[in-house]
Amino acid sequence: MDKREHSAGLLAALGCFSMWGVMPIYFHLIGPSVSPWEILTQRMVWAAVLLTLFVLITRRHERVMAIVRQPRLLLALTASALLISCNWGLFIWAVSSHHVLQASLGYYINPLLNVVLGLIFFRERLRPLQMVAVLLAAAGVMIMVVGFGRVPWVSLMLAGTFGIYGLIRKRIAVDSITGLYIETMLLLPFALLWLGGLYFQQQAVFLQGSVRTDVLLIGCGLITVLPLVLFTMGARRLKLGTLGLMQYLTPTLHLLTGVFLFGEPFNQASLVTFGCIWAGLVLYTVDTLRAQRQVSSA
Repeated sequence: MDKREHSAGLLAALGCFSMWGVMPIYFHLIGPSVSPWEILTQRMVWAAVLLTLFVLITRRHERVMAIVRQPRLLLALTASALLISCNWGLFIWAVSSHHVLQASLGYYINPLLNVVLGLIFFRERLRPLQMVAVLLAAAGVMIMVVGFGRVPWVSLMLAGTFGIYGLIRKRIAVDSITGLYIETMLLLPFALLWLGGLYFQQQAVFLQGSVRTDVLLIGCGLITVLPLVLFTMGARRLKLGTLGLMQYLTPTLHLLTGVFLFGEPFNQASLVTFGCIWAGLVLYTVDTLRAQRQVSSA
């Protein structure tokens, strides 16, 4: 791969992880007048609109129909759609409820959880450093639960839903854009019903006054689709190790946003738990890079 392709991959990945990283700021800008559940439904609706246009422009409709004709694939995508909707909804709720630090912790935990899921479902062997990394992450969570009496349930649910979502998507032969389109279309009827209920109860905000709020809600579709397109571009041009290192940009931006912009307390419990997770991630990263060098030199 030439330098131009590699540079394009780096820029695409940087754009992707940066956009995911500033999502708390975006949802915060929408304002407290819009409930997390309306933001979630609007995100689904406008993502469906943009993805439909993208599928038509890129002529992916044949891929979509081929998957729709396979009940097993459709069932698997239904399960992944439920998981990603739970993940999206919980993340939006975490931002609106001032739990951005817990969201950050969840996405720091996720790579280490993926190691455990690989062990359970793919019988992947854990190397010594990977084992220590996972144990450090578990210790960090247990210290918060036992020592400080707090269960980081938002972090654990975000990591769990996204981890299992990734597990399902890894087991099925569907590319990311096509898969997300089908997932979104499966969720769309429920999103429209929920949105209709909000209007019936006079709790919906979209098209009820503020043009700024309306534009931001429509933009929820763009911030859902665009990072995924950039991620796909980056994944095609970069090594997985490079992509894996860059993914830590997202929870780091969440952490900085929560502490310095939203004023969430970073107390002793947070310091101990994050410290254990960071130490685990350092070991995990070192082990991954070492394994890649061994493969390259073989």
